[in-house]
Amino acid sequence: MPGAAIFSVAAGNRFRRIHVQGKASLNMRTFSTKKLVVTAAVAAVLVGTGTAAFAYWTSRGTGTGSATTAADATTLLVEQTSKVTNMFPGDAAQDLVINVTNPGPNMVQIAGVDAIATVKQADGAVGTCDPSDYQVNNKPLDRSGVVTLNWDAVELDAKAAQDSVNDVHFFNKGTNQDGCKGATLNFQYTAR
Repeated sequence: MPGAAIFSVAAGNRFRRIHVQGKASLNMRTFSTKKLVVTAAVAAVLVGTGTAAFAYWTSRGTGTGSATTAADATTLLVEQTSKVTNMFPGDAAQDLVINVTNPGPNMVQIAGVDAIATVKQADGAVGTCDPSDYQVNNKPLDRSGVVTLNWDAVELDAKAAQDSVNDVHFFNKGTNQDGCKGATLNFQYTAR
């Protein structure tokens, strides 16, 4: 049959030789069905994902940080706000009010307020006078003058204040107390 092609295929791994009758041999690359399916699947995935490719690096790192606390609370202001005058044997108790103020930006815990009483005798005084000649909250002071004042423990907010309300008066010992004439009873207060 003129013009008809007769093909014969020579076996090979990658190429098949095709002989056309009356024509030269051609080498043609052929694909196996398995390779064709894999190629089609990869092409479908690439088309389905918009042919985008993703890549990333992995890495590790370290870092540091810190936080600080205030070095100390602001010093509290402790002051006597009442004026006590003209004490004498047999006098009535007078108010002794101590104000504690937290001027700082932080809350502080205050467990109590203490005082140390001292006496300064008048010039030319005859006899002795010491803290034991006075009473605070109806209790005679001892010679050391140390006294714990009325106070309810509190967490005192920033810029807040609280009073310690007490009373003080001259303690009538029933003996000569001329050394206390004109004396000044001084207190040093401590908030703790």
